[in-house]
Amino acid sequence: SRLSHERIYHMIMDAGTETARSGEPNYKFFSQEIFGIEKPLQQIVDYFHSAAQRLEVRKRVLLLMGPVGGGKSTIVYLIKRGLEAYSRTPAGAIYAIRDCPMHEEPLHLIPNELRSDVEKEFGLYIEGDLCPHCRYMIDNQFHGRIEDVPVKRIAFSEKYRVGVGTFTPSDPKSQDISELVGGIDLSTIGEVGVESDPRAYRFDGELNIANRGVMEFVEMLKTDEKFLYVLLTLSQEQNIKTGRFSMIYADEVVISHTNEHEYQSFVGNKKSEALQDRIILVKVPYNLRVSDEVKIYEKLLKQSALQKVHIAPYTLRVASIFAILTRLEASKKAGMSPLKKMKLYDGEDMEDFKQKDVRELQDETIREGMDGISPRYVINQLSKALVKQNV
Repeated sequence: SRLSHERIYHMIMDAGTETARSGEPNYKFFSQEIFGIEKPLQQIVDYFHSAAQRLEVRKRVLLLMGPVGGGKSTIVYLIKRGLEAYSRTPAGAIYAIRDCPMHEEPLHLIPNELRSDVEKEFGLYIEGDLCPHCRYMIDNQFHGRIEDVPVKRIAFSEKYRVGVGTFTPSDPKSQDISELVGGIDLSTIGEVGVESDPRAYRFDGELNIANRGVMEFVEMLKTDEKFLYVLLTLSQEQNIKTGRFSMIYADEVVISHTNEHEYQSFVGNKKSEALQDRIILVKVPYNLRVSDEVKIYEKLLKQSALQKVHIAPYTLRVASIFAILTRLEASKKAGMSPLKKMKLYDGEDMEDFKQKDVRELQDETIREGMDGISPRYVINQLSKALVKQNV
């Protein structure tokens, strides 16, 4: 009976946590793919933790903002793939009303006046209402007998459009809002006769199919305004307004990502204040630890077919040192060089500076990790070198 945020939080926690050297938790769910950005990951998990307790933050859109190649899409990718796998385990089992295009929560069948008793007796919190399709089916097919409605177990899948949705902005003139909220089904409207009949509507927009799961908004702030208005009601009231229907309840996590330039112009625009207020921003900077940067390159090279190519020792380390130095800000402390700072960040102690000074160094920076050379650039150069013949 979990709501979407709670499900994702349990999924991350069920994978296990370790305590890092700095005393911060390290989430195993992300640890194989994402290196060196523990702080943003901690913020994301904190968001899901609060939302899992049904606090007000679950009515916000999670927005990841940072430089290119910093790992924003990877984080969303991991959550989507993780949710698909989790829904196939006994702990993450999800049930839905059979034949519902929005894989409706079966507990919505319980009428409002009985829900407080259900909560008292079973400790189940039920929120939301049936979609128009299910309501029509119960009234006409089952004649109001909710106990006869069949329920089946579902597995989330982005390919089959169950519980995982993705929306990519394209040309605002040609892109239609029905991509998000579904539209009138012209083939059945002749039989049905009225547009407000649920049978004459296709509940196949990304927001419909992502019900009970997660919805990814790629480059959210590049989208046309009318698409963002739909997000306003979805995030705040958890409802989708479509055509000639009453509000359709949807329980889903909306995660989006954007780069810094787009975000700054969005914040500067007074017209978008309502949406700004409903966004939880997580900055995803570049990694600033050399040892973690080496892991990033090793991970990307492992995915290739070049397993047997000999890479000279320290090649990746030197490339990492170069990349990290472009990302660090100069310190105002006496005797602190960029190289010393880099070593401190990587967990080494110097004669005159120790690990306890790292916090002060981080506090005096404003945008550290938001500029510099991206891991993609370094990998591009390595790739060029690795495919040369006879080298």
